[in-house]
Amino acid sequence: IPASASSSSPVFTKLKAVVSTQSTGGITNVAAASLEMGYCTQASVPHSIIIAFKNVLAVAVETDISFPQADTVKAFLAAPSAFAVAAAPAEAEAVEETKEEVKEESEEEESDDDMGFSLFD
Repeated sequence: IPASASSSSPVFTKLKAVVSTQSTGGITNVAAASLEMGYCTQASVPHSIIIAFKNVLAVAVETDISFPQADTVKAFLAAPSAFAVAAAPAEAEAVEETKEEVKEESEEEESDDDMGFSLFD
């Protein structure tokens, strides 16, 4: 690399992005293969921990074992509607905004459709 080259040039920025994408893809493949074979690698450790935690939660839900995350899951399974109510107002507002935008767009399209000409004139 020439001394006059800058590390902020577009070529180096693109190179960093390509290397990063390819590295991430390789790490993903290693993690997937390791998990499938049951062989522990650095790439598969986070996934293994999550899978183990899910198994611990499943056992806690079916037994009397209690810890904060298990209590949250048990409360959700006992009354799922209690958790849905909190999210409903935000979703309703988003749906209303979307309906208004679609309505405005359709009104604009309708006004431009005839352009002063009639089909049977």
